[in-house]
Amino acid sequence: MSKAISQVPYAINEPVRTYEPGSTEVKSLISTYKKMWKENTEIPMVIGGNEVKTKKQVTLYSPQDHQHSFGFYHKGTMEHVDKAIEAALAAKAQWSNLAWEQRASIFLKAADLIAGPYRDRLNAATMIGQSKNVYQAEIDSACELIDFLRFNVEFMTEMYSEQPISDHGIWNRAEYRPLEGFCFAVTPFNFTAISGNLPSCMAMMGNVVVWKPSDKQILSAKVIMDIFMEAGLPDGVINMIFTDGKDTAEKVLAHPDFAALHFTGSTQVFQGMWKMMGDNIHRYKTYPRIVGETGGKDFVMVHSSADVEAVATALVRGAFEYQGQKCSAASRAYIPKSLWKEVKKVMESQLKSIKMGSPEDPSNFVNAVIDKNSFEKCKGYIDRAKKAKDAKVILGGKCDDKKGWFVEPTVIEATDPYYESMCEEIFGPILSVYVYEDKNWSETLKIVDQTSPYSLTGSVFAQDRYAIDEAYKALENASGNFYINDKPTGAVVGQQPFGGARASGTNDKAGSKMNLLRWVSVRSIKETFVSPKDYKYPFLG
Repeated sequence: MSKAISQVPYAINEPVRTYEPGSTEVKSLISTYKKMWKENTEIPMVIGGNEVKTKKQVTLYSPQDHQHSFGFYHKGTMEHVDKAIEAALAAKAQWSNLAWEQRASIFLKAADLIAGPYRDRLNAATMIGQSKNVYQAEIDSACELIDFLRFNVEFMTEMYSEQPISDHGIWNRAEYRPLEGFCFAVTPFNFTAISGNLPSCMAMMGNVVVWKPSDKQILSAKVIMDIFMEAGLPDGVINMIFTDGKDTAEKVLAHPDFAALHFTGSTQVFQGMWKMMGDNIHRYKTYPRIVGETGGKDFVMVHSSADVEAVATALVRGAFEYQGQKCSAASRAYIPKSLWKEVKKVMESQLKSIKMGSPEDPSNFVNAVIDKNSFEKCKGYIDRAKKAKDAKVILGGKCDDKKGWFVEPTVIEATDPYYESMCEEIFGPILSVYVYEDKNWSETLKIVDQTSPYSLTGSVFAQDRYAIDEAYKALENASGNFYINDKPTGAVVGQQPFGGARASGTNDKAGSKMNLLRWVSVRSIKETFVSPKDYKYPFLG
């Protein structure tokens, strides 16, 4: 056991590489991309530290070239889910009794492995499997995951150090125990960092985890698991499975030792899982912890005092970076009539200069959407807008699936603030704009608040401080992350804890100590130094 009160390395945000044309860093990354592109990578499940292969092999294709296979994974059955749970529970006692410094060392080493020898490989895997350009891959799979790992270690030590006061003659202590049972992490395709953070933050607190990554993110998930294992993560602490989502949920959520769900994905799936937990509540040894982040319909509200170029740039970046496949992406904008002509002009100019294509060419700002279903969904919204009476496509609108799933950055202008693309989550490179009369600023704030069931991110653009204050108050419950004169994307670990409420999730703020508190069960301990030996209190005389 530790004989010291250890201080962990001070966490700072990982510097973002710029990948300027001709630089050593971009040459190295693209070289790794090309090498991995040619590989036929075999991806087994990892259960109890062992690679698990099955007879059912599923081929993986790249979004930017849906005819190109870069590997395959071994799909599991419910028997493998059982084995993953068994492996986790078998590892629990030894892992939860390991000193926190030893757990911290593993994840700090993982962060350094990503920052160093694995950086290009993890970024390239994200580019190939998830179609992110060099910069989007860098800020996600490298920098944000590194930040999660390092800051979570710091948050963990801060949490452990928070102790109750002690009165004369007693010593009060708080013990932050791992949860009783095993945890379940379900992760999305769109952020490699989320995929790495959800299982690792629970494991860091002494828990054991069954992890099911998205089948659209399996290549980078494999690299993450390779990193954790090289960092010294003991067998069975995190078990990675590739199984059917619905059947897996039913199996896991019916288990009496199920203790927690850490989820990022669709609202419908999350609500279905929550219902399953409710139906199974009588089975559990302890009430499970539930944390979910489930999407958004994120807004940009513009005041007549706003800077035109700042607004246009925020909309182009916020709506079209990573093809709008961010739960925080700018999806609906409300622009005053007095500014719309100029904002539109600047956006049009910027969009004309944007290149779209494979991430292999670093000059491509926009890449492919994740798969055929996403492509057809986006195309459907665009086609309907082209025919609608109360909306029209004013910029972009082209779709091309001949080689990859490419959807051009598209702007829809709606005359009805409740037109479908103003209200519904699309998860693609489509921005819907409603132009309002300047005098209707306050009324439009109400529309922004009431339009969507989501409440994840949003921003206001204004130079008028009274207008900013009015929007700040009127939109208090419309977003969990609120931006002033900035795009509604790009939350940084330790700087803007991320999460929203309403249909966007439980708002437990990934990238903060608040999230880690969900993965511990606190025990209060009172020690009395000199115990009383007579029941009589002074008031009895």
